[in-house]
Parts: sequence; C-alpha cells; structure tokens
Amino acid sequence: MRKHVRFTLWLIIALTIITVLIDLPRIITVSVNSKIPLINKQLVINQSIQGFNPELIFGPFGIQRDLAFKKGLDLQGGTSVTLLANMKGIPASQQDQALSSAQLVIERRVNALGVSEPVVQTSQVGSQRRIDVELPGVTDINQAVQLIGATAQLTFWEEGAANSATPSASSVPSGILSYLPHAHKTNLTGNDLSGASVTFAQNNAQPQVQLTFTPDGTKKFADITTRNVGKPLAMVLDNQLLENPPPTVNQPILTGNAVITGSFTTDEANLLATALQAGALPVPLSILSQQAIGATLGQSSLNASLFAGILGFIVIILFMCLLYGRLGMIASLALTLYTLVVIAIFKLIPVTLTLAGIAGFILSIGMAVDANILIFERMREEMRAGRSRETAIELGFSRAWTSIRDSNISSLITSAILYKFGTGIVRGFALTLAIGVIVSMFSAIIVTRTFLRLLYKA
Repeated sequence: MRKHVRFTLWLIIALTIITVLIDLPRIITVSVNSKIPLINKQLVINQSIQGFNPELIFGPFGIQRDLAFKKGLDLQGGTSVTLLANMKGIPASQQDQALSSAQLVIERRVNALGVSEPVVQTSQVGSQRRIDVELPGVTDINQAVQLIGATAQLTFWEEGAANSATPSASSVPSGILSYLPHAHKTNLTGNDLSGASVTFAQNNAQPQVQLTFTPDGTKKFADITTRNVGKPLAMVLDNQLLENPPPTVNQPILTGNAVITGSFTTDEANLLATALQAGALPVPLSILSQQAIGATLGQSSLNASLFAGILGFIVIILFMCLLYGRLGMIASLALTLYTLVVIAIFKLIPVTLTLAGIAGFILSIGMAVDANILIFERMREEMRAGRSRETAIELGFSRAWTSIRDSNISSLITSAILYKFGTGIVRGFALTLAIGVIVSMFSAIIVTRTFLRLLYKA
C-alpha cells in the first residue's frame, strides 16, 4: 500500500508540473530602465517568462501548438449574423439536406477568412430554417454579411443565334441585353470551378480574380470560347454583371483558366475569390438579424466573471478549512490541482471560452467540493462507530463512491443533452461543465485519497 501511495503521489506531482507549464501565460515581459550613477550608463533589463507551447520536430514532420486561450464571441468581440433560408420550391424531404449543404458552404467561406473558432450552426424555429454564424474578432459587419450571405451563383452568358427569340428582360440578368440582344445562358457554372485566387494585372497592377476550371469545365469553356471568338462573353454572379462591358473572346481558351477583371479593391477581390472557391449556396439566404459585439464589453464581462470565480474559490477554501480542519486543507489542495488540470484541458482541446462556459467551470468547482464533503462525512460516521482513522478513510471513500458516481453521471447526462440540442453559449456551458465533472471525480477519488493516505500513513 505504501509503495502504491508513493507512486500515485509522484504521478500527481508530475501532473501538477505539466499543468502549471501549460497554464502559464504565453508571454509576460517586464522591462526596467535605470541609470547607474557610478558609471553614468543606462541599464536595460528585459525579462521574459515564456509559457509552454509544444513544438516537436521529427525530420520533415513537425507539430506546433499555440496554447493561448480561445475566446468566444462574447469575450473577444466580433460579429453575429442570423440567416434565414428561403426554402420556396424545395421539397420538404430535401430541406434539411439543403440547409446542411448551405451550412458547409458558409463554414468553408469563414474558414477561408482565417477567423479563429467560428461557430456556424443550423436551427429551426417553427417552419423557418436558420443558420446562426458567430465570427469572433471580425468587427467589419458589412464585410462579414457580404461574404457569408452571398449566394455566389456564377453563370456564363453568350450571344444566341440571330434567329432566336429575344429573351425577356425578367429572365436575363440586368445589363446583359444591351451587349447580348439574344443572350443565352451556357452550361458552364461555378460548379465547374476547381479554384479561384487573387492575382494582379501586369499592365496596371489592378487586383483580379483568376479562375481555374475542372477538366469537365475546361472542355466546356474551350467549346464556349471557340464558338464565340470575336464576340462578348458575359460572366454573371448572383444576377449581377461582373464586367461592364463584358470581355470579348480574342481566341479559343483551351487551358481552363479565366480572369475576372474590374474596378475591384484587393479586399473585394479576396471576398469574391473566397465565395467562388467555397461554392454556391444551394438555397438563397436573407439576413434575419445582425449584431456587432464590442471587445470592450467582452473584456469587462470577462473581468467580472474572473473576479467572481476567484472570490468563490477563496470562499470555498476558507469554508472547507474552517469546517474540516486538516481534511479541509487537503481538499483545498486537491481543489487547486483540479482547477489547474481543467484550465490545462481547456487550452489543449482547445475549448472556446464564453461567459456561459466560464459559469459552467465555476459551477463545477462547487460540485468538486461536494464530492469531498460526502467523503469526509462518511469518514466521520465511521470514526463515530469506533473504527480507526485509517479504516475510516478507506470505508469513507468506498461507501461515498456510489453517491458521487450517480450524481456525476446524472450531471454528465444533462450536459450531453444540452450539448446535443443546445446552440452557441448553451453548448459552451455544457462542455465546460462536463469536463469539470469528469476531472472532479479524479480529484476527489484519486488526489484526495492519496493525500489522506500519505498524511495518516495508511
């Protein structure tokens, strides 16, 4: 038993060291400038404490992780947009699939923007199907709406036969009929693209969008340009003419490449390329609500939550020490390790922290103490029955375990239901609560028992 206790203790010490390294702030820099009177020179001291960021290199392979906290929308600030999907004309049996496809397209778009920890979720309110998008760190709400809400349906139009009927203005995108009186939509669309990127024109350095077609799209584009040499070819995005006037085909293009030029800014070209690269939305989307959240509000809320958490942690420690004496001090040590381990897990997964998630973490601290209270009360009962302290420790843990297990399992079931069917901040609360509950069982059963055995030489 003594060897087992020592081995477990060393594991706990190693775990504590690892979690402290992970929990350290990424960089803390202190600079001191002072003048040395005797030699009349300036002394500059720069001291940096570098937090632990794993970087492993195995030949050509490398692993590098940034263990900084991931902040959610309510803490970091950013943009929240709710989109309403127009399901008119889509069979009821296919509406869920169409909404899921639209969600994937929007995810590809926001990921291409490089947004940290975006949230893209679908929801249904009555007969309405919605997509909720949260973009932490994105403060330009117009840019976000322009990117995620654009349908991005790219089509190519050519001049039809001279004897063909003149199309009605309502069936042709605006501005085309003045250049193509018998406009005809080709079979080449944005679905035939394999890539889209921003390049710059050699003559004037203006940004432009370079299109690359799939093999099937390359063949279509070659056929279209071959039969339209000397004629205009219009590119239309979401019923808007991209180039006015449309470019004229000088020669057949067999390489599968095309260029969209125009009076683009670099940002506009990047947005267009991102939308085309991600693909077209299978259903039209309209903006139901949009909100910009400032980082100042998030920081003040974070400070208030951290203050409440630290205050609650101190009060719990004082309560345990006053009520249980040495046992309370042991529980406080286990609670401290519990806090370090949970924070380290938040960084490693990583968990996107929101105000609700922090609330779940603070709640789990109280639940971790509940387990220790159950154990200590069972130990007191065994000691009042005349058993030795060492025996009371073992019986207290074994007889309290079933109550601890059942209460924590019920909390995990609740967390799982909230995570499965909740949205946004509710899922953050459920995830942090579940992690806290799991670690609290380890803290109460392994850490506290090891400290008690060591203290009373069980």
